[in-house]
Amino acid sequence: MKTTYKVTKVTVKTAYKVTKFAGETVYTIGKYTFKVVKAPLAWPLIRGDLESIDDLPPKDAIQQGRVKMAPYVVRGRRYVPMSVAEAKTYRQKGIASWYGYETYRQKGGHMTANGEAFDPGGLNAAHKYLPLPTFVRVTNLENNRRTILRVNDRGPFVEGRIIDLSAGAAKKLGFYKKGTARVLVEAVSLEG
Repeated sequence: MKTTYKVTKVTVKTAYKVTKFAGETVYTIGKYTFKVVKAPLAWPLIRGDLESIDDLPPKDAIQQGRVKMAPYVVRGRRYVPMSVAEAKTYRQKGIASWYGYETYRQKGGHMTANGEAFDPGGLNAAHKYLPLPTFVRVTNLENNRRTILRVNDRGPFVEGRIIDLSAGAAKKLGFYKKGTARVLVEAVSLEG
């Protein structure tokens, strides 16, 4: 399937292609490629501190598809994600960190909060309040590098950080070795 899309206010025309094989969906948006693989429920969550999603055990909520905007609990604190309408205008500056190194040395795979296989080398991100999944444009304000990421997980749960990127995204934005960077995060809506 191939069609033309505009990406947010910038009116960038891109091609959007979905290819299915072996349980994997590949999205191509302009020069960005996102591989989405549904993780087996037997895999551990990358965020082991998720206590509940939509008042259910996380894996039950994932299996029932009740994750997109569902409230969830981490370390006794309840988080309520924003609506899709609110997310369309999301724009925030703050500190980004990255995660995923812990999965390199472990056997098997890990699952994100929306049930996808976590890809530490991919263009993925975790956010506390955006609906899952959401596409965002992240700009590293320290070197002006930018990329589009797919938010498919919850976090970061460290005070003062607004987004957690996969290790691959941190490398692309040039702050992998540093660990954190000041960034601008903007929601990207795909409109047909």
